[in-house]
Amino acid sequence: MTQQTQILAFLRAGRVLTPLDALHRFGTLRLAARCHDLRAAGHDIRCRRFVTPTTHKVVGLYYLAP
Repeated sequence: MTQQTQILAFLRAGRVLTPLDALHRFGTLRLAARCHDLRAAGHDIRCRRFVTPTTHKVVGLYYLAP
């Protein structure tokens, strides 16, 4: 199974994904690129900014639109 299909299945399950989660779960350092490819294939993947509670860093939080 490709990283794209794994990510899509994960998002279709109603879950959200951060770049760090994607690295640990799917071994990809380029979540934004994988989501770009999925969008080009017609999937409505969205991203919103999220501030981490411990380090106060801003990261992308990717999800599939309902």
